[in-house]
Amino acid sequence: MRTKPWTITAICLATFMLLLDITIVQVALPSIGRQLHSGLSGLQWTVDAYTLPLSALVVSIGTVSDRWGRRRIFLAGVVGFTIASALCGAAPSLAVLVAARALQGVAGAAMFATTLALIGQEFAGPARGQAIAAWGATVGAAVASGPVVGGLLVNALDWRWIFFVNVPIGVAVVVLSLRHLAEGRDRARPLDWPGLATLTAGLTLLTAGLLRGTATDWTGASGPAMCVAGVAFLATYAGLQRRPGAMLDRELVSNPAFVGVSVSVLALGAGMFATLLYLTIFLQNVLGLSALQAGVRMLPFTAPIFLVPFIARRLRVPVVSGRVIGTGMTLVSLGLVAMTAATATTSWTRLVVGMLVGGIGVGVANPSIAATALAVVPPARSGLAAGVSNTCRLGGIAIGVAVLGAVLHAAVSADLPGGGHAAVALVSGGRLAAGAALVGGPHASGTVASAFTHGLHVVLIAGAAITGFGALSAFALVRTQRRAVAPAPVTAPAPATVAG
Repeated sequence: MRTKPWTITAICLATFMLLLDITIVQVALPSIGRQLHSGLSGLQWTVDAYTLPLSALVVSIGTVSDRWGRRRIFLAGVVGFTIASALCGAAPSLAVLVAARALQGVAGAAMFATTLALIGQEFAGPARGQAIAAWGATVGAAVASGPVVGGLLVNALDWRWIFFVNVPIGVAVVVLSLRHLAEGRDRARPLDWPGLATLTAGLTLLTAGLLRGTATDWTGASGPAMCVAGVAFLATYAGLQRRPGAMLDRELVSNPAFVGVSVSVLALGAGMFATLLYLTIFLQNVLGLSALQAGVRMLPFTAPIFLVPFIARRLRVPVVSGRVIGTGMTLVSLGLVAMTAATATTSWTRLVVGMLVGGIGVGVANPSIAATALAVVPPARSGLAAGVSNTCRLGGIAIGVAVLGAVLHAAVSADLPGGGHAAVALVSGGRLAAGAALVGGPHASGTVASAFTHGLHVVLIAGAAITGFGALSAFALVRTQRRAVAPAPVTAPAPATVAG
């Protein structure tokens, strides 16, 4: 007989582990860059190698799990994630680390695609609502605690332990799952192989092209060619979704409210969460904070993401609302602009107001994005809607990291005239001391710190423009009331999406 508390414990532990690896890595990136001699492109790939497969595969693997068995796919994901985490921790070079992170992303997609479906098959009635609430709290806790946990591990041990810590957790999840999770299958839709192939190729080529172009100052043909190919594959994917049996269906694609929510969540990933990489580099490599100090100083942003939804619930703020999404996204945009008050010679406290406003904005928008994405579609499409929403958010982070990295590189290059490509690359990647040595002169340290800070300001403004566009999409397109629907089927109970 299965014990339900252990069932939800296994599911929540797996969710916490895979989402923690999005934010926990941020504070370790400067240490990884120094030890593995990586520039900005390498640090970007450390993030994107994980989020790209996670975003591209979650919907398709969810379809596969319905046919092959949810517990089987979930366990395969946990085992793969645990092995990949050990490989990340032991990585002798950046290439090995990036490859292991990609394996983590594939395995993480298998876990993430099945967690809510497992809750749906294991729990019913009020117990399902309680289990889903616990899962949602786990998502928020993972996002909020990631920078602090990462800072503690990097300071006390080494950056490699942000990956090694997953190994005992993964083993515990496997044991609990084998004892307390049942297998479940449903009649599945056919897998959309052309859609999966074109989406994966499009996201990967576009991201790789942006990173390659930035690394070479757009002087070669490879970067632009990959970008063009990536856009072509994504356009092909969009065209393929009009045919029967596609990953998406016409009802979703032609639903303005769902499109508005999807654009908003894409903008949140690309405009807000993608900036965390560059904020972390600023805190550690410009202001000179340790990994733990940087992680703690991220709390004004991360803590509201966890706390605001509880406060909003008590105040009975509408959940299904384009206005609430638009308001939250507007706060995020204003918060990003406010963070430009920080300079290379001021205290980190200049970031606090912007972090608080941005964190509150994410906390306001997140629950509404999740609930509205499900409320504007028929209940039979709720699982697919949740999967698409997560794909947009994680894909937004991957593309945003690459786009904002190109913005940072261009801004630093403009602020370091005569510094040369090598100096610009070093400074953009946060290796300020090495960049200053190439720039030379008595004020080189201040010059490169100022150049990176200027680049960060441009990144923050670009992020504000992206999230502002997301706010406009919500205000303009999401005009609907909650549908009066029957409870969602067991295969699609998802009421929430990943916070970041």
